[in-house]
Amino acid sequence: MKYLLGVDFGGGASKATLLAETGAVAASASSEYPTIYPHPGWAEQDPDEWFRAIKENIAAVLKKSGVSPADIAAVCLDAPTHTAVLCDKDGKVLRPAIYWTDARSLNEVAELREKAGDMILEQSLHKIDTIWTLPQLYWVKKNEPEVWANTGMIFFAKDYLRYRLTGKFATDLIEAQGSMLFDCRNNCWSEELCGLIGLDMKLLPPLLRPSDFAGEVTEEAASALGLAAGTPVVCGTTDTAMEVLASGAVNEGQMTVKLATAGRICVITDKAWPSRHLVNYSHVKEGLWYPGTATKAAASSYRWYRDTFGADYRELDEGAAAVPAGSEGLFYHPYINGELTPYADPLLRGSFVGIRAGHGRGHFSRAVLEGVAYSLLACKKELEGLGISHDPVARIIGGGGKSPLWRQIVADMLGIPLLEVENSDSSLGAAMLAGVACGVFKDFDEAAGKCTRILSRTEPDPETHAFYQKQYEVYSRIHDALAPIYHE
Repeated sequence: MKYLLGVDFGGGASKATLLAETGAVAASASSEYPTIYPHPGWAEQDPDEWFRAIKENIAAVLKKSGVSPADIAAVCLDAPTHTAVLCDKDGKVLRPAIYWTDARSLNEVAELREKAGDMILEQSLHKIDTIWTLPQLYWVKKNEPEVWANTGMIFFAKDYLRYRLTGKFATDLIEAQGSMLFDCRNNCWSEELCGLIGLDMKLLPPLLRPSDFAGEVTEEAASALGLAAGTPVVCGTTDTAMEVLASGAVNEGQMTVKLATAGRICVITDKAWPSRHLVNYSHVKEGLWYPGTATKAAASSYRWYRDTFGADYRELDEGAAAVPAGSEGLFYHPYINGELTPYADPLLRGSFVGIRAGHGRGHFSRAVLEGVAYSLLACKKELEGLGISHDPVARIIGGGGKSPLWRQIVADMLGIPLLEVENSDSSLGAAMLAGVACGVFKDFDEAAGKCTRILSRTEPDPETHAFYQKQYEVYSRIHDALAPIYHE
């Protein structure tokens, strides 16, 4: 029996999935790590914490499964895009990684938008915002000149970790699309975009396809991680691309609703949809794209709420379930890191509005779940307003989708049935990609057929849906009222 190892590095934790060639999951494990907020609006992570997590996860899946490292046919990693790791010429990390939710580059965004906003959109397919690598690097150049001067290699998160495994410097085409340094029309690093900040293109990694082999596990990495030296390592790609694959969404028109660190609604199409309010990435299946909308703080809102106010998710869900739809007039806006769709506004802030004496913890818990769902409704409206057609059902992915209550709230909010997938974790998608790369699966359709299982279907309640549509208008008006205050 051959096995495939996929490892994801998410917003707050890494997860590893060991997949058998039959399509069954042999074992999985996860390990959390912190995000550091050294100043308001900043968000950083320590790449050494990522490596600690992968070490713990690989040891755990091998112990749980009893699988020999020699039986692992290939390894594949994934992580959120935009997150650059600046290293010197010897691969030593020079500073913590600026995470994609970081908003410190507001001034750089304004400067670049005024200087070349239309060109940036034309080449990168995206409107410039603080989430992108381009303005983040520009901030480093202006504020940390010593780091900039000593930078010899610019990695992205999963590529840095793969470098620790293989010693090879590379990235994939989809990851590159998320950097705002890449010409998406011509599939190459952009001299014009790099030139905006005086970036030497030699610092950027060579480009591969996600399914290409990028190296083998070195003796040093094998000793540190418990893998077999010489194990092939697939290039891999971004976490959302892997979640979309893991959910079985491999055909045009299929839609995914993501409840992870960020929330996203993506529709598989045969082309990119350049828009100031969409994020466009290629699908791993040749010729397809998955343009989508995004809300910055989905499951991370609930995690922030849990960590700040106590209790575990089960207790919070139980309290929220006892509260009627609408949280009896309490609204939550999930803008704790600013917002993407439909505002693209890093200055927005989160809020609870409408608090009264009769509200208890259950009301606040439900308001958080509903607030994220309202934001997803804004995402859906944006897609439909652009004329992007989709299937009448959607697959719900991400850790938040495991909550029956949250699934029902989102189904009621969006007015569409949601298919719960047994395992839509991006680490499973990474293992599936490894299987396609090494020939365990013939293609992505076969991988989806063998590895994806639908557990349940959540139907929307028509009355609750109609109620939420009215409440959404209030939710939007609250944003309109508070936005000018946040800007001041």
